[in-house]
Amino acid sequence: MKLFLKTKDFSVSGEQFELHWDEDLDMLVTRPQPKNIAVYYESEDYISHTDSKKSFTDRLYQLVKRRNLNTKTQLVENQIDNGRTLLDFGAGTGDFLITAQNSGFKTVGIEPNVNARRLAAKKGMELEPDLETLSGQKFKAITLWHVLEHLPNLEHDISSLVSLLEKEGVLVIAVPNFKSFDAKYYKSHWAAYDVPRHLWHFSKKSISELFSRHNMEIIKIKPMWFDAFYVSMLSEKYKGNSLHMIRAFFVGLWSNCSAIVTKEHSSLIYILKKKK
Repeated sequence: MKLFLKTKDFSVSGEQFELHWDEDLDMLVTRPQPKNIAVYYESEDYISHTDSKKSFTDRLYQLVKRRNLNTKTQLVENQIDNGRTLLDFGAGTGDFLITAQNSGFKTVGIEPNVNARRLAAKKGMELEPDLETLSGQKFKAITLWHVLEHLPNLEHDISSLVSLLEKEGVLVIAVPNFKSFDAKYYKSHWAAYDVPRHLWHFSKKSISELFSRHNMEIIKIKPMWFDAFYVSMLSEKYKGNSLHMIRAFFVGLWSNCSAIVTKEHSSLIYILKKKK
């Protein structure tokens, strides 16, 4: 694989990493991949596991997250004709599952991080630590909201998730898109690279190719409009720009505007089903 760019872990360790391009899949791979990845999540700044509201960026993230919970639930609901069993893989602190449960879904959540599971439990949502506990179960919908890029055993985990899907079930996957304008603009400072927690960096081609190996096909792709603004805010912060909020707004806006033509949004939601 060819060297694509060099970057670093801006949020936790400050360590240097490289992204290598897999030409066949059109996918970037983080190198080296740490043996003990868990230590790179041990930070109060890792908002998906802490529900932090300390900074303005944190509070903005939580506000948008709350507004998006019903939208995500409705998106899943629109893809299924009957049956309301839902597995959320990488459930964080459980807010999406709570919303889905309140909408009538029978839910199960997987979250490896013990601190995130504790926060979810305080909200009344008990999460499982891994997929091994789900033997024999099937789900009408399986969701991964910015989770696929974190999985060390990518092919194995994809196979496991597909095996848990009902015949007419739907897989909903949200991931950053390194083909977006904001990724190209920020280069090594693009916050959505988030090395080494993000081990893989996907394009439309890579998602299609990876899941085709497991008899899955993309039936719909939807944009995540807010991600361009949030990622740009973090990227400007990493660059040390004192006016990061203002510049980030305009970069995020331009990224979304350009994506109307290119369809390469900062993050994309892929909806997949088993091939007939």
